[in-house]
Amino acid sequence: MSTPNGTRLLILGANVALSQTLCEALRGGSPLSVERQGAFEGDFEYSIDPGSVDVAVFVPAIEEGLSAPDLTDAQSVFETCLRAGVRHVVIVSSSAVYAPSSKNPGFISEARPLVRDGSNSVSAAWLKLEALAQKTFMAEARVKLTILRAAPVLLPGGRDFFSRLFSHKLTVTLAGHDPSLQLLSPGDLAAAIAQAADRSPGGVFNIAPDGVVPLKAALQMARAPQMPLMPGLPSLARAALKPLGNGESVDRFDYIRFSFTVSNLKAKQELGFTPLRNSSSALCEFLERPEAEAAITAKGSFDAFGMDKEYIARTGKRFFDFLFRHYWRIEVEGLEYVPKTGRGILLGLHRGLIAWDGIMVFHLLVQRLSRYPRFLVHPAGFRFPFLFDVTTKLGGIPACQENADFVLENDELLGIFPEGIRGVFSLYKEAYQLRKFGRSDFVKMALRHRAPIIPFVIVGSAEAYPILGKLDWSWWKRTTEWPFFPITPTLFPLIPLPLPSKWRIRFLPALLPHLDYPPEAARNATVVRAISDRVRNAMGEAVREMTSQRRSMFFG
Repeated sequence: MSTPNGTRLLILGANVALSQTLCEALRGGSPLSVERQGAFEGDFEYSIDPGSVDVAVFVPAIEEGLSAPDLTDAQSVFETCLRAGVRHVVIVSSSAVYAPSSKNPGFISEARPLVRDGSNSVSAAWLKLEALAQKTFMAEARVKLTILRAAPVLLPGGRDFFSRLFSHKLTVTLAGHDPSLQLLSPGDLAAAIAQAADRSPGGVFNIAPDGVVPLKAALQMARAPQMPLMPGLPSLARAALKPLGNGESVDRFDYIRFSFTVSNLKAKQELGFTPLRNSSSALCEFLERPEAEAAITAKGSFDAFGMDKEYIARTGKRFFDFLFRHYWRIEVEGLEYVPKTGRGILLGLHRGLIAWDGIMVFHLLVQRLSRYPRFLVHPAGFRFPFLFDVTTKLGGIPACQENADFVLENDELLGIFPEGIRGVFSLYKEAYQLRKFGRSDFVKMALRHRAPIIPFVIVGSAEAYPILGKLDWSWWKRTTEWPFFPITPTLFPLIPLPLPSKWRIRFLPALLPHLDYPPEAARNATVVRAISDRVRNAMGEAVREMTSQRRSMFFG
């Protein structure tokens, strides 16, 4: 903590547990002169002598049962700071401001627009806190406002959702959802505050640890028995918590259903804040269980997006291998075109309601090449229980530019189905006709990241889930985010299993556009379209050849 001697910092707010913990950490670890003031009991009026404080830090109280900030207390603190002429105000907000949903890409940056539709009451409450602060202070040119969006901070006796979640004897969770969590050590939050007091130019910063911990792993570390409930029954979940003294806003359960992880890159670069503890260490500190931390260190860190290689090995050996070898009897051509090391873009043909084709390609590359590709997945793939778990553990990541960049920058294989979700819902009679590739973002990625494009096509997967018709059903589209309701014999209760069609997978020779064009060509629409058409034509020709050679959908 590099804050210069003599800086007078005052911690304000009625969050007793957190403000006291932060005050002690700042006094012991920085040259700050630190005091605190808060509405701890009954009626309380904040009071600051003009000129007596350099930096005011507001730590909002958490309203019981909502895990959202007390806006009345906030208004009182802000008005007091204005009257006293405080020049720098730091607001401890929350990463809960990023509303969790199936569309959340994970590791969100401060630049990404926030959801402001009020669909999540907790997120909306934190947004209101930030809006109140900006309305109060931004009009005052002499006041510098810094907002720290902190990942959940666990405190003994804390009233927030996550402190209670890992403290109760029985924990209600949502079946089929195991999101990755970021848990912040109080000491790291104190360090971030000190750095903000010293170096912040004003603005918004995410304050989060390096590393995540899956929800289920965290609860196992806490030795907390779980009572999993099906999503869609939030009222039942709330009723189940009331006898435990843990009544909660229904919307709060979205935070243990979907991801709301945030990027800490801006805080590292502009504030010089580097967290000392990762999420697992912060949880072990809260639980006072150093042996659990040692066990985690021995095992290794968790995957940032939730990929689970132990699950992959276990499921591959017991289930996927049976499907690959015996059920669909898959034949493979051209595997030598997939690079054994380094980055690359796998560009495929995807048919069928469940992404068995993507799973079989994933299983193939794991088994034959020890490579773990990450496929970009439409938000609907994370919306449903159990499908969320399987998709995440097999390395599926929400489809967005930031996640694609993450994969390629780490020299991994990125899987893309360029026809999008409408290609999945192709009628069976059109199953092997390639649709347009949309904006051809995969070409731009390949050019920017100097990555080869490896096309692949599959014949046979469309017959596993043949779509005979489609219904344009508004309620279904809102609920599932699918463009149609598919009419297929393989949906329960007719034939509740995919059909045992015969599959062939063919990888095509890699295209290397980066050898002919510089990265700047990604901005040239003519070049991008030409490369995209070349790839699409090669895939289409391969499909036509493979289907013409096939005698039977079940025997090849």
